[in-house]
Amino acid sequence: MIKFSNVTKSFGSINALNKISFEVKSGEFVFLTGPSGAGKTTILKMILREMLPDSGEVLFDNVNIVNLSDKEVPHLRQQMGIVFQDFKVLPERTVSENVEVALAVSNVPDNEWDSRVNHVLKLVGLDKRAHLFPSQLSGGELQRVSLARALVINPKLILADEPTGNLDWKTAEGIMDLLEKINKEGKTIIMATHHEGIIKHGKHRIIHLDDGQVIK
Repeated sequence: MIKFSNVTKSFGSINALNKISFEVKSGEFVFLTGPSGAGKTTILKMILREMLPDSGEVLFDNVNIVNLSDKEVPHLRQQMGIVFQDFKVLPERTVSENVEVALAVSNVPDNEWDSRVNHVLKLVGLDKRAHLFPSQLSGGELQRVSLARALVINPKLILADEPTGNLDWKTAEGIMDLLEKINKEGKTIIMATHHEGIIKHGKHRIIHLDDGQVIK
């Protein structure tokens, strides 16, 4: 599904990525690990086509997304769901309205919105919180909103950038259990994290980065 081939990216004199190559197959759950500045977030941004490499190829379903036109990028992103460390929920909107935001920029017909939102909120255990605002939720519940928003477009791929970074261990375990369930239902997941406990808990394949390189 995802393939990096000799990808290099520099920011001035800093080599964020140095000729890295790896592959993630459809249905896998993979951890991207490494210290801060190792290149984890850069990789996620390249998959999203928010950032281009200086050289090399980034393939999604055998298509080199580096060569996509600006008009083709929205279609690429509609196949991906993103979960952030800081949730990125809209404080003035309810739980259900926050999830609907993802549908508003997709090609999903309006008449499917209610059923999709209800389905994902039930999946993440927030169906009884649908009409609450973010200020009325805990950190774990906010992350579940973020996860529901990522899932509602029925993506092929979930990208999770330190999704448990701001959560206590018990809450983080709950989020990981949800991600495990989603993966078992067929979703490919790439999760960036430096949390050793989460990595050991998950027991998935690890792509370890250090100083912009994949460490075997």
